[in-house]
Amino acid sequence: MNPPLLSVQSITMRFGGLTAVDAVSLDAETGKITGVIGPNGAGKTTLFAVISGFEKPTSGAIRFAGRDITSMQVHERAVAGIARTFQIVQPFAGLSVRDNIAVGAYLRHRRRDSALAKAESVAHAVGLAPLLDQPAGALTMAGRKRLELARALATEPKLLLLDEVLAGLNPSEIRDMLPVVQSIRAGGVTVLMIEHVMQAVMSLCDAVVVLAQGRIIASGTPAAVARDPGVIEAYLGHGASQRTQAQASEAPHA
Repeated sequence: MNPPLLSVQSITMRFGGLTAVDAVSLDAETGKITGVIGPNGAGKTTLFAVISGFEKPTSGAIRFAGRDITSMQVHERAVAGIARTFQIVQPFAGLSVRDNIAVGAYLRHRRRDSALAKAESVAHAVGLAPLLDQPAGALTMAGRKRLELARALATEPKLLLLDEVLAGLNPSEIRDMLPVVQSIRAGGVTVLMIEHVMQAVMSLCDAVVVLAQGRIIASGTPAAVARDPGVIEAYLGHGASQRTQAQASEAPHA
């Protein structure tokens, strides 16, 4: 078996007396989509900040493509092939969609014509081609989400960290976004995604890791994780697992 593209090894992140991430270990297998789920405040975005280099962990190590990157700076990780999106989408509103995407493309394409060509190619991949010359500030929320995704993809990553890329979208927009994420994986990019939309997790992810209060409480296939009593408890509150099991046992059988 090939080693994972990303290996997070016992990462702990403390802010003063608060432990936001507590001894978390997970792998992102090459060519797969791995989901990270959990209730609000579970430590998911903090974990992404550590993986992408925006935060230095209190302890633990991160290996990427066989290298220890724990001490690497953000820009060094970008060059190595790690890109991420952010929950709060903040495009350069006064620039066109094309120029916004080109900002990411400049990482590997130093000439403007080459960066713009890459931007156009990525725009086609994420469904923004008809809007290339519009100002980014005029985009809908769904358009801004696609733009955030496009800027990250323009850096030509090996690993893409998606932080709630579906948040704020309506069901139709979510449905339209799922094939975009699937096509990214089909293009050879490994994906690690934080998501609250369980429909997306179930349909997209090969594996799921569940965080609660900074710790991993479950991992496995989406179907197995969805049935885990600890996961039900974390999402629905104390006693939820027992109530769910009781309701299942009382339900009439065909």
